[in-house]
Amino acid sequence: MVKSNPLALLPIVVFLVVYLGLGITFEYILGVEMGFYSIPIVVALLIAIFVGCLQNRKLNLDEKLQVMADGLTDRNILTMVLIYLVAGTFVGVVGRSSAESVVYFTLSFIPARYAVVALFVVACFVSLTMGTSVGTVTLVVPIAVAVSDASGFGLPICVAAVVGGAMFGDNLSFISDTTIAACNGQGCEMKDKFKQNFKIAVPAALVTLVIILIISLNTDINKSVDKSYNLIQLIPYVLVLICGIIGLNVFGVLLLGVVSGAIIMLATGESSFTELITNMGTGCSGMFESSIIAILVANMSALIREAGGFEALLNGTKRVFKGNRGGQLGMGVLVSIIDVATANNTVAIIMSNPIAKEMQKEYNINPRRAASLLDTFSCVFQGIIPYGAQMLVAISTCNSLKHSITAFQVIPLLFYPYLLFVSSLFFIFFNIGKFFKRNKGLNSEDGTIGENDHVIIETDITDSKK
Repeated sequence: MVKSNPLALLPIVVFLVVYLGLGITFEYILGVEMGFYSIPIVVALLIAIFVGCLQNRKLNLDEKLQVMADGLTDRNILTMVLIYLVAGTFVGVVGRSSAESVVYFTLSFIPARYAVVALFVVACFVSLTMGTSVGTVTLVVPIAVAVSDASGFGLPICVAAVVGGAMFGDNLSFISDTTIAACNGQGCEMKDKFKQNFKIAVPAALVTLVIILIISLNTDINKSVDKSYNLIQLIPYVLVLICGIIGLNVFGVLLLGVVSGAIIMLATGESSFTELITNMGTGCSGMFESSIIAILVANMSALIREAGGFEALLNGTKRVFKGNRGGQLGMGVLVSIIDVATANNTVAIIMSNPIAKEMQKEYNINPRRAASLLDTFSCVFQGIIPYGAQMLVAISTCNSLKHSITAFQVIPLLFYPYLLFVSSLFFIFFNIGKFFKRNKGLNSEDGTIGENDHVIIETDITDSKK
């Protein structure tokens, strides 16, 4: 058994200090635009790995290299990387014009008074189908600016609606890198994680819609936004969404999206064959950094585990958080802290995965529930922090369109992330499973059905009586 060693966690501390420290310096001291995202996260991870190699003198360098190599033997790492690349290819194939068709199709039949409600719904759907919150913000915020100019709604609430909707899809989408990371890291099927997240995200989204609707009904408006769109370009997104919910193999779903998207883009003349191939490569290469991050985090985690860092973290967590629900809250706190520090919810999930996996076993938490909590809590804070990519892109886009706005004007209006946090706590501390049809459990190791589900349910019921 590995001996507990808190100092083995030093590589994580070094990574956070380097990445967060330089990010703050670039963004707020040197005034570099998008400075937080100018920091090469791969370099920060390499520095952390170097620190890890300097520790644990019981092993020589060759043995430490073997430890890191063993950390990559987990099939979940390979699966994660391959899904990243195929998902990137899909996004490259369907392109920006397809996503714009989704947006303008929805806005075409919405009265002007409900334009902000429509922005939130559109952002939810676009991010759900595209699998990227930053991509959604990049696409929809210019439309939010147009809605604000045309209708009379304030720009902050229009931008907040888009950012909130973007985080909804980021949390639920089958092709989101956060979903891929959480499911593969915790050993569960995407459809099962989706069902868990659905119970958390949808109530928060519905309450958000009500709040936005109340604000809209009390706002003076002028006119609506009207742009052309191509309805046939919605087909790849709809196919991916339906097949994902049905539970088809994720590779098959993405390949179906790639093939259908390619046929439609060629048939409509939106892309030539050479452009299509180039776009595939561009989309795929857009996932290279996420893939490298997954590999390097697995290396660093292997060194930390071997030196006793995870054992120390688990022991500390057990002293603070008690019982099954305490363990779930501990997972949420863990990934939230890392996300606030890194401003990257995918990285936060990847870094939390090995520790959460141990907590999953220690606290008898179902894998799909663990994956859902990691993804949800990371999305809550990623959507709120002023130095997150989503907020920075939104503000930069508005500024480029000659509209002055600050993050602190938007943050108070981010109703969805706040409600998602409340919904997550409700999900943990109340046995809401009795309001839904129970699904059979998954074994965290091989994805088989039902070996631990009865234990989880009994634990939940016992905790609810305390």
